[in-house]
Amino acid sequence: MITSFLEYLSLEKKYSANTITAYRNDLISFRDFLIIEFGQENLSEVNYSQVRSWIVSLVDLKVSNRTINRKVSSLKSFYKFLQKIHQIDVNPLSKHNALKVEKRIQVPFTSKEVDEVIKEIDYKDDFVSVRNKLIVELFYSTGIRRAELINIKEVDVNIPERIIKVLGKRNKERFVPVLNSVAETLMQYLVLKKEIKKDSDKLFITEKGNKIYESLVYRVINSYFSRVTSKEKKSPHILRHSFATHLLNEGADLNSVKELLGHSSLASTQVYTHNSLDAIKKVYNKAHPRSGKKE
Repeated sequence: MITSFLEYLSLEKKYSANTITAYRNDLISFRDFLIIEFGQENLSEVNYSQVRSWIVSLVDLKVSNRTINRKVSSLKSFYKFLQKIHQIDVNPLSKHNALKVEKRIQVPFTSKEVDEVIKEIDYKDDFVSVRNKLIVELFYSTGIRRAELINIKEVDVNIPERIIKVLGKRNKERFVPVLNSVAETLMQYLVLKKEIKKDSDKLFITEKGNKIYESLVYRVINSYFSRVTSKEKKSPHILRHSFATHLLNEGADLNSVKELLGHSSLASTQVYTHNSLDAIKKVYNKAHPRSGKKE
């Protein structure tokens, strides 16, 4: 049943490999718990009390509420699938309420912090330094996700047109614009890349010619930004967050930012307006007829 569900996520829902792996791990974790605690392996005969026991065990293991909610969401989707293929009549999680979680405040980098990082990398012109600079610049200038950056192919890059084709969630393609300054770094990188024997068609590779990987990208961002900021979170996602926040602060249209980020709905993009309220208030106070501004 798990295998069929994962195939459904891959072929019909078009979920990414990383997302499917997360679902698989969550389901196997629950199945293993059932076997150990209840001597039961058949997932189609589960009741809510067994699910609740699993949740309690995760709480006892100090797993965060946010992570537990994600795991339970995987389980809920699995049972919806079993309903869909008529393996069960009732979803055992149909009345489950998610655990309360504290809202995480994502603090974006300032444009000054981004500039400082780029200037620091600029001092060197070796392959790794130029590649790392391009990684920082692309995250900040396009707002793409880490997985999207890793999977860009060299053929997806159109320097004359200043665009890059990106494969987003659920295999949705979109084109992101490239700034002239980033295009210059890109051309410099491609020249240096020619000197490396490659085993990958991806744009970003390691010194050995292999495709770069998630932990390497995270280390690049975390390492450079640790030198210029004391902010707690220093990750590729915070650069994506900074991209959206700074665009909105400068008056960019929410729908345009939504398209650039590859969001399927405005609701996903609106989380970035939280950090833009001060800028929005300034525009509002300046533009509204009743704001009291002098003619």
